[in-house]
Amino acid sequence: MRILITGNTSYAGRSLEKWLLQWPDKYLIEYVSLRNEEWKDKDFSLYDVIFHVAAIVHQKEKHEMEELYYKVNRDLTIELANKAKNAGVKQFIFMSTLSVYGLVGTVGKEVMINKDTPCRPNSFYGKSKLEAEGLLERLQNEDFKVAILRVPMIYGPNCPGNYEQLRRITDKTPIFPRIDNNRSMIFIDNLSEFVRLLIDNQDNGLFFPQNLEYINTSYLVALIAKEKHKNIYLSKLLSFGISLLAVRIKIVNKVFGNLTIDSNLSNYKEYRYCVVDLVESVKRCEKI
Repeated sequence: MRILITGNTSYAGRSLEKWLLQWPDKYLIEYVSLRNEEWKDKDFSLYDVIFHVAAIVHQKEKHEMEELYYKVNRDLTIELANKAKNAGVKQFIFMSTLSVYGLVGTVGKEVMINKDTPCRPNSFYGKSKLEAEGLLERLQNEDFKVAILRVPMIYGPNCPGNYEQLRRITDKTPIFPRIDNNRSMIFIDNLSEFVRLLIDNQDNGLFFPQNLEYINTSYLVALIAKEKHKNIYLSKLLSFGISLLAVRIKIVNKVFGNLTIDSNLSNYKEYRYCVVDLVESVKRCEKI
């Protein structure tokens, strides 16, 4: 199976390549950069699958950047997909986001994404991704299968994002709020296995991969501290302060708020893609 990954520096793309090395005779991975026009001259007929992960993400949005978000996340995606379809590529896997819902999470209140949750993106990132999804679905037919992945927060060794921030906190403080929350996340090896199964089965549709268990932020910090051989006290008193801050500071809800995906949406192949549980995933992250 020949797989073309967009984005030379993509964490998800590089991790998939590393994961698939377990089957060296089954998968051949190549990359293509979309930063210039050279990709337009590449022969896509050589590939069975395109894993499209290149995007504009994790930036502070400014009004003048709106055009760039749509140009990269929507227009470039559709141009790429059209080229793939015309070249006879069998499957196009698109990395989307939960940002299409416009939800951050709320401290002290359950927020769960289910099959009836409306898409109400409130960022250029979420809006451009959602529009790309709709246009991709129109391109799909029996010979060109489109798989759209609405992925929660990804974590793994050397992965940028909230997990890395929590790691740093355990290095700096012996105390942390004891918050009763749940968040959907996915360990990078579980995501890589999900994509592998998707490729093997040539499936199409809308998918919501996540870890088998929801993650409590305080418990996650305790696990990280344990692997670092550090003592950390989880304070219920501090949790009251977090509840007050959540009203005014958005990032507090992003870290401590509840935001989960209905597990029924994520039951692909009976969760066989969840090959690493939470405790083991933290151990793998902290071996770096």
